[in-house]
Amino acid sequence: MAAKPKPKAGKGLPLREPPLRPTFRRERRALNSGLFPVAGCDEAGRGPLAGPVVAAAVILDPARIPRGLNDSKKLCAEDREELYAKICATAHVSITIASIERIDRDNILRASLWALARSVRTLPVRPKLVFVDGNMKIDCGCDCEAVVSGDALVNSIAAASIVAKVTRDRLMKRLALQHPGYGFERHMGYGVPEHAAALARLGPTIHHRRSFAPVAARWAAIEGISDVAVIKPAALLPL
Repeated sequence: MAAKPKPKAGKGLPLREPPLRPTFRRERRALNSGLFPVAGCDEAGRGPLAGPVVAAAVILDPARIPRGLNDSKKLCAEDREELYAKICATAHVSITIASIERIDRDNILRASLWALARSVRTLPVRPKLVFVDGNMKIDCGCDCEAVVSGDALVNSIAAASIVAKVTRDRLMKRLALQHPGYGFERHMGYGVPEHAAALARLGPTIHHRRSFAPVAARWAAIEGISDVAVIKPAALLPL
């Protein structure tokens, strides 16, 4: 009995899926149902040890959507800057900054939600529907739909993520000039080894978030406190 021929290498393997890119489908569906204008919003800077949270809301012009919109984390700095200019030139844009004081007082989640809602409310045109990145809706004075991984799925959210990221990066580069030695211009305040080493060597600045554990621990060491508890006022303060 003749042996069966061996299958060719790789036969039957699934084809590689194309990279996921945001589209205007959700916005188009809303527009076709009579909901206009439609906005997207996103924030940058929840995780860093230093610097503010920046939120942005964007209403794209359906006839002038910039090419190449994507999750800001998937774009290089040069592409983000180029798209930022195109978005600001063709869309309605609003930006809100949540300060270090607000972050430490209210906690990072509440500060971020406040900034997102305020960005929508201060748009020059009042939207009828807002898509927000994540799994939490915001109180923005109109219908709101939360979209998990929205910056990778929805053009309006992707545009907002780019505006927020570029704005925050520019702010952190300014802080780097005021506080040399921390490397803010490279890590944007995130807790990378370079930042941790600078924090240990130079101590915290006024732009570091006292409610974040590594910063609180450094303050405790400076002030000679052996045991420090990071206060979480979220249970005490209303949103």
